Amino acid sequence: MSFARVRALVVVGLLAVTALVFVVVAVVRDSQSNAGTAKGCPDGWPLADIALRDRKDVKINVLNGTDQPGLARQVADEFRNRQFQIKKITNEKPIDDIAVLRYGPKGVGSAHLLRAYFLDNAETKYQPERQDDSVDVVLGNGFQQLATTTEVNQSLGDLGAAEAPPGTCPMPVKK
Repeated sequence: MSFARVRALVVVGLLAVTALVFVVVAVVRDSQSNAGTAKGCPDGWPLADIALRDRKDVKINVLNGTDQPGLARQVADEFRNRQFQIKKITNEKPIDDIAVLRYGPKGVGSAHLLRAYFLDNAETKYQPERQDDSVDVVLGNGFQQLATTTEVNQSLGDLGAAEAPPGTCPMPVKK
């Protein structure tokens, strides 16, 4: 073996050992090992369920906030056809928005999914005192139609992952 080959093997070996040392140090000194868990959460803060739900697991209350009679029932039927669980269909005082999504700590992931059905044009209202996992969908005068499946998928990609609202801690992810 020539001297050049031996020297090249020694340099490659030293680089491999150096890389291994850096990896071990990074793993041992990892300060983010509790990221995404409730450890370090202040006492009394609610845990927000930020997991993106399947449509069949999302519970919705559809409220008609328009002057158009029957809109809530029509949109509830569309959601039902898309495999959502419809809990209530009622009327509410008229609003000018496209839609308003009201939810509590257990409904953060569900509300995130529903935002995509309104192409992220729905106003979100987090209600920390709310105890159930349902989401109120209040339809406003600006509402025209729900997004198509393709539009929902694109919107979900644009939205990224759900984030815990201020004053909450993300619930540990179930594996």
